[in-house]
This record gives sequence, structure tokens and C-alpha cells, in this order.
Amino acid sequence: MIARLHLVTILRLPCRMSSSASAAALSQSLLRSAAYVGGSWLRPSTSFPVLDPATGAELTKVADCGPQECGEALRAASVAFQTWRDVSAKERSVLLRKWYDLMMENKEDLARIITAENGKPMKEALGEIVYAAGFLEWFSEEARRIYGDVISVPMKDRRALVLKQPVGVATIITPWNFPSAMITRKVGAALAAGCTVIVKPAEDTPLSALALAELAHQAGIPAGVFNVVPCSRQNAPTVGELLCTHPSVGKISFTGSTATGKILLRYAADSVKRVSMELGGHAPFIVFDSANVDQAAAGALASKFRNSGQTCVCSNRFLVQKGIHDAFVRKLSELMSRELRVGNGFAEGVTQGPLINGKAVQKVEQHVSEAVSQGAHIETGGKRSSVGKNFFEPTLLSNVTTKMLCAREETFGPLAPVIKFDTEEEAMAIANSVSVGLAGYFYSQDPSQIWRVAERLEVGMVGVNEGLLSSVECPFGGVKQSGIGREGSKYGIDEYLEIKYVCIGGL
Repeated sequence: MIARLHLVTILRLPCRMSSSASAAALSQSLLRSAAYVGGSWLRPSTSFPVLDPATGAELTKVADCGPQECGEALRAASVAFQTWRDVSAKERSVLLRKWYDLMMENKEDLARIITAENGKPMKEALGEIVYAAGFLEWFSEEARRIYGDVISVPMKDRRALVLKQPVGVATIITPWNFPSAMITRKVGAALAAGCTVIVKPAEDTPLSALALAELAHQAGIPAGVFNVVPCSRQNAPTVGELLCTHPSVGKISFTGSTATGKILLRYAADSVKRVSMELGGHAPFIVFDSANVDQAAAGALASKFRNSGQTCVCSNRFLVQKGIHDAFVRKLSELMSRELRVGNGFAEGVTQGPLINGKAVQKVEQHVSEAVSQGAHIETGGKRSSVGKNFFEPTLLSNVTTKMLCAREETFGPLAPVIKFDTEEEAMAIANSVSVGLAGYFYSQDPSQIWRVAERLEVGMVGVNEGLLSSVECPFGGVKQSGIGREGSKYGIDEYLEIKYVCIGGL
């Protein structure tokens, strides 16, 4: 069987399709458990379990790739690059568009797979699929806009040209919190540029990557251009090292923790490979006295609790000016109690699914207990949910100080700690005091303050009176130890292109 009964049952839940029979057939066609290498499904001798974070039940077993399978993927990608690089931009554009169309046609089934292996509510999973597909659409259009330059030089017998050419085989290593979007954001740009790719998906969420491989196959993406090599947590270090050090790899793109990113950067350094790193965040959310309290609280809710707080750009430190502090805390507490509902992501009306695993729950619990032991006050939530072992109540803490663990570390869970501040200078000092800088948010109605703070925040992305800022058209990335490079937007494709200067003389 492609997958075990538990997963098949989940994917046969009612959906907006013409018939339940077609829904079941379509769903099962997307359930893949083998690696996808060189246009074929490859099954190594060992496998590893994929668990439902909501119940702990085993969804299925997936191919556990090792050096042999990675070697085959590297060979396939290297061979395919020799022809894919010469495919016209229009042809690459058409194929990416077909892949986009198939994602949109199958969005409900793809969303179910995300909810099953990641836990996020179906509404959020559907949103991720539309967002993920959008990168394929965007880069299908950008593929035809890879322009070079003609440079005017003082020598009359010469002409200077600049060409943009693909870097080669790209290793793509993606996280579990956005198991589809983090793949298409990288792969869409790489394929549009003329690169071939090997994707190593997160151990917790390989099924989404394999479903994308199935649709890429259906779209006609040539063999070896898109490869997926899932592996267990035990094999991940070996597989990651091979995919990042092999001579045929020209580029590494990684989304994940800063600690892992540093390891991969050391791998890349030995052979001076191109890198894109989207690493950890610890986003400040600043509310100034001039802010609209209702708007700020609504923005805080959206920013913090999407995917149960398990996003790299979600707010982690809420800095609220003293004049508006009490009103903001009261309003956010009311919104959390009214709008957030914890439960299985497949249940109607649920907004907060499980955390990815028990370790994630322990971290949130530790941050809450440590803060309370030092004087923080629980406004709402504060403990594990009775729904299941991987669920934690959306939690709001007040009276938090900068010395507490939740103010110094990224929680990556449904915890909103509020720190009271007096002046703009104090807020900026707190916001910029950390070693990372991915996203930052602030609410203010003062135009001059808006310009000052937007320019002074040491982050790669700023939300002004807005708690959600991701868009396929806009550059995504951070500063300091939050990473290198940008994804999405017109800038994202440049990460997969080399600039070649051509000087033609004797004219």
C-alpha cells in the first residue's frame, strides 16, 4: 500500500469535489512514500514512520534515504542540468505554470496532507497551499525576465556584455512548519533560473514534498530536474552533509534554525558554494501609545498564533508602551478567549492545532513556568491543553522582563509575553538587542515615528500597522544571524544565477 489506513481515511474526508469516489482516487494518487529520483519512485531498503502530531498515531512509513539514494539523486540532477539549462525560458515558464495549475486543482487534498502530518488547521493548510502555488506562478512569469546588460566602455573596439546563467545543481533543505511553501519558494526560483534541485524535506513532514513531486511529474517537469530524498532524523546529518559538500552541488538553500544553518555554512565554505540561509527569528511586536488598540490587538493575534506560533516570522516579544499597556493586554486577552479554539486541525472551527511534537510543548511549558517563577502574570492560558499531549493553550503573559527566558529565546509556540516600556528609545534598544533579525512589527499613528522606527529596526522585514507581511511578490529574508539572501520577489531568482561578464574585442 502507498500509505496506511489512518492516512487514507483522513484524506477521504468530505471535500468540495464532484464525487467522493474521485476524491478518494485523487487523494491516494498524491500519497507517496518512496523517494523521487530521476523521474522515478525509488524505495530504499529501510523506512521511517511519519506521525500525526494531533494523535501520535502513525500515518505511514516513508523511504529512509541514505548516501546511496543521495548519490543517485546527485547524478540525476547533474545529468539533467546539462539539458535543463538550455531549455528556453518560455518552456520552463510553461512547465512551472502547469505545476501551479495542478497544485490549485488539488489544493484540498494537498491541504489535508499538511494537516495530517503538520497539524495546522485545514483553513491555514489551504492558505499555505495557495501561497505555495503562488511561488510557482510568480517564478513561471519571472523566468522570462532574466535579463542581461550591455555596458558602455571607453574602448571603441570592444563591447561589454553581462550574462546571467544558472549556478547548477541546488540542494534544498526545508522545515516542517510550512512543508509545501518552503519548497516552492526555493524550487520555483531555482527551476525558473535553469537549475536542477534535490529537496531534503523535514523528517516530520515528508508527505507534502512527495505529493509535490507527484504533481511535478504530472506537469511534465523533466526527469532529474526535481528530486526528493526524505530521510529519518537519524540519517539527516549524513544526508545533509553529503548534499552540501558534494562537488556537483553549486548552491545550498536552507530554512531552519540558526545553529543548523551555521553547520551548513561551514560545509559550503570548503568548496565556496553559493548559499541562501533563512534562519531563526525572535520578532519584536511594538505597540506605541499612538497606536489604535483594536488594530494592534487584532494584528498581534494574527501574527502570534498562526500555526500555533510555529512560524519564523511570528511575533515573540510584545513591547507595549506604558500609556496603552493595560488596554492592549485587556483587548488581546479578550480576543484570544473569543477567537482561538484548540483542537484537531480537521475539526470545524479549530484555529489552534497541535505543536509538532512533545519537545516543542516542553519548550513552551518551560518558558511559561520560568517567567511565572520570576514574577510574570498569566492573563490567559498557561498550561497544556486537555485536547492531547501535543497541545498547549494559547497563553498571554504580562509583567514580563527582558531577563526572562521567553524574552531572550524564540519560543516557537503559542506564547505571547508582554513587556512594558516607557520611551521609543527603550523599545528600540530592546528590539535590537538580540543576535537575529528576521521580521519586526510595530503599531503607531505618528508618521514621523513610523519612518524612524521602520528604518532603525534591525530586521529584514517590517510590518507597520500590519501583523502579516508575507507575499510572493515581496522579498523574504533577514539580517544578522537570521540569514543570507532573499527569497520570493524579483530578487529571489538572482540567488540561483551567476553573473558572467563577456568582453568582445577586436571590433
